[in-house]
Amino acid sequence: MSFIEVENVSKTFKVSKRSAGIPGMIANMFVPKFEKKEAVRDISLSIEKGEMVGFIGPNGAGKSTTIKMLSGILCPDNGTINVNGYVPYKQRKDYVAGIGVVFGQKSQLQWDLPVIDSFELLRAIYRIPDDLYKKNLDRFVEMLDMGGFINQPVRQLSLGQRMRSDIVAALLHSPQIVFFDEPTIGVDIIGKETIRKFIKELNEQDDVTMLFTTHDMQDIEQTCKRIIIIDKGKIMYDGSLAEIRSKYGTTRQLIAEMNQDMEVASIKDIIIEKQDNRKYSFTFDNQVVDVNRLMHTILDTYNVKDVTVNEPEIESIIQKMYNGEV
Repeated sequence: MSFIEVENVSKTFKVSKRSAGIPGMIANMFVPKFEKKEAVRDISLSIEKGEMVGFIGPNGAGKSTTIKMLSGILCPDNGTINVNGYVPYKQRKDYVAGIGVVFGQKSQLQWDLPVIDSFELLRAIYRIPDDLYKKNLDRFVEMLDMGGFINQPVRQLSLGQRMRSDIVAALLHSPQIVFFDEPTIGVDIIGKETIRKFIKELNEQDDVTMLFTTHDMQDIEQTCKRIIIIDKGKIMYDGSLAEIRSKYGTTRQLIAEMNQDMEVASIKDIIIEKQDNRKYSFTFDNQVVDVNRLMHTILDTYNVKDVTVNEPEIESIIQKMYNGEV
């Protein structure tokens, strides 16, 4: 059995439905109306120990509902969930002792206390042995460069500093699985790079299983080899980033800057556009056109100053998947 096993899981919510305005509000008080919203529809997935998986989708796709069921907050209507031998919603007390959760928009730190005091509080809550606590604290503080602010009150920290502190708070008890929900939201570029590097190193060194939910595809590209895409409550893709690029991101664009103004002849299977007097774009499908052959053709035919080949951004590929364009 895999470390995480989800089989045919569904979750439906009952949502209040009423007419607009005061009359609708009054009528709803006496005869409330509801409609059912299926947040997750018959999903199945498995994740092995030590895997780092990006779990992505548009707003309302079912990501948060799935994470809440995996963390034991919600109980599924149908199907089964097993994480490291636990059924999260049935064995919640024992289960949560071995997981960590990082919410980018919700801190578990005490606002008016120094960061280290929040850590000491979590040490007592999780009953972390002294040697493990010291080992993890020293290691994480060094890796995340937190020495300069660990004794400051949380309310005085920048967003990047607070996020680093929240990540350490979720990891002090050495959980075997960590759920990250937007861990770099609002963080500056340097802070994001620090967090991504730390997460990747921890995954590799400690074999911690991680499920990463974010709208920032740079987070996914720099940390995860596998992504699961969910939309409208159903899994629409489960595989590697390399596979999604090769399968759906076949369009390429070659930009050629000439040494002088000239006209370029048409080439079969390639869309040619003049960008300015000396620069042309050649758009093509790399499964139809060999990029090396195209490059040699252009270099042999024209007086070229510079050539670059642009691959599609992963965000644009996934957006097309959401829109049903691929």
